[in-house]
Amino acid sequence: MNRLLLSFSFVASSLVLSQAQEGWEVGGWLGASHYFGDLNTNFSLNAPGFAAGAVFRYNFNNRIALKFSGNYGQVSADDASSKNIFERSRNLSFQSNIWEMANQIEFNFMPYTHGSRDEFFTPYLFGGFNVYNFNPKAIYQDELVELRPLGTEGQFRGEEYYSTQVGLVYGGGIKLSLNSVWSINVEISARYLMSDYFDDVSTIYADPDDIANLRGPVAAALSNRSIPVEGVTQQHGVGDQRGNAFNNDSYVLAGVSLLYYFGDLKCPKIVR
Repeated sequence: MNRLLLSFSFVASSLVLSQAQEGWEVGGWLGASHYFGDLNTNFSLNAPGFAAGAVFRYNFNNRIALKFSGNYGQVSADDASSKNIFERSRNLSFQSNIWEMANQIEFNFMPYTHGSRDEFFTPYLFGGFNVYNFNPKAIYQDELVELRPLGTEGQFRGEEYYSTQVGLVYGGGIKLSLNSVWSINVEISARYLMSDYFDDVSTIYADPDDIANLRGPVAAALSNRSIPVEGVTQQHGVGDQRGNAFNNDSYVLAGVSLLYYFGDLKCPKIVR
């Protein structure tokens, strides 16, 4: 009987602690964004961009949380900085702003409670999905030109890739409670995209004459910007490889967030 009462007390106290951690957190974050794909096949980290966002998190208990975020990032890449001589000869580049909405389920490795002296820190992992908008551009004759409307890989009018897409979100971080309401999170989050046109590069070179007839001379010029590089004998001609359609693009967001914990906000009771 005593063991049963002890077990019941333990379960009840655990539930109380979990419920005490329920509630919303709201805040913002600053950090960096980086692109990986056809124009960064070596996963170099030489072109970080500015990134920031707003965060809304609901804590179900001291282990599980659901986070919503609205984020902005800048990404870019240039074949000129590649260690691969074929890519330097290809001579493509792009830059883009990213606007996204993301949500993720988070799991805390250790019990985490705001204001606790014992449960004030935890590493965590998460997974989810995002909806993002992008618009790849390149500099041509000192002007920034949008690439998607040009159909640089021979897309017909009306068959351009969508500029709003979805992706998978995954990553990890650490949470640190400063007091009963304020906390700091450090997080790195990858986005695996369901598209290979994030950088406007995916398949093969199309016929420049066809592109010129369909889209104009600027489109033809930006579809093939190859230059001679010592040691490269392969031509960048019609039907030759321009990108790798078997590997989708991705980008990473990393940063530090400051969050305010509201606790278990409930609707006020109506007094009649």
